Amino acid sequence: MTSAFRIHPDDNVATLLGDGEGAVTIVAGNEIELREPVALGHKVALADIAAGAPVVKFGIPIGLASVAIRAGDWVHLHNCTSRFDERSGSFDLETGAAKDMSYD
Repeated sequence: MTSAFRIHPDDNVATLLGDGEGAVTIVAGNEIELREPVALGHKVALADIAAGAPVVKFGIPIGLASVAIRAGDWVHLHNCTSRFDERSGSFDLETGAAKDMSYD
């Protein structure tokens, strides 16, 4: 049986530690039934996530559900959108400031 880990108690997704199908054991938690095959390193929803609701990993929102996501669904680009705008690729990696704007 494949395992997955939940990083923070507030997370509504877990990351698979191997390719998974069927039942998955959440490390230090319960078990969830995958609704589709999910590859190693990808996220699975631990609970239903409504469209527009935050997808939480590391205890922080990493994106928004673009459609309703059911517990056991694979969570990836097809059902989750970034909370960053189109400029996010130009942020300074150290400070997080946009490189195309002056804050003087």
